[in-house]
Amino acid sequence: MRLEFKLNGRDLTVEAEPTKSLLDFLRDDMNLTGTKKGCEIGECGACTVLINKKAVNSCMVMVGQIEGCEVLTIEGISAEVLNPLQEKLLNGGAVQCGFCTPGMIMAVLGLLHENPEPDAEEIRRAIDGNLCRCTGYNQIIKSVEGLKFNEIVLK
Repeated sequence: MRLEFKLNGRDLTVEAEPTKSLLDFLRDDMNLTGTKKGCEIGECGACTVLINKKAVNSCMVMVGQIEGCEVLTIEGISAEVLNPLQEKLLNGGAVQCGFCTPGMIMAVLGLLHENPEPDAEEIRRAIDGNLCRCTGYNQIIKSVEGLKFNEIVLK
């Protein structure tokens, strides 16, 4: 299938198998391995990306569904330096093994697109589908609390 979409700010036209998961397409075909492969059934949130500014589990989306869409992965939010959201998580002790971090960041970014100044409960709900075995969730919520969308600069 010929597919036209935007990936991390770039317009792309590619040939792709429409029934391949977006997760596998991103990792295998586009070499974007920041999107993590966890459960592959939409339960862990490790593969969270934004499609048209909404957080989704990329393992649950088929490549054919992204025709004409804007897809943002963790690689698309920062260049040579850390994004302010990444800095807040790092400085707040909200990153340990790091496996869940890309999905958490994308879930929070999706929330910030919907609500530029979320409170702790809204942050908690936004990351509800993202599993973390190391930090728990309090450090993540405290790190993000008070962050405003206009403080996030995408590359």
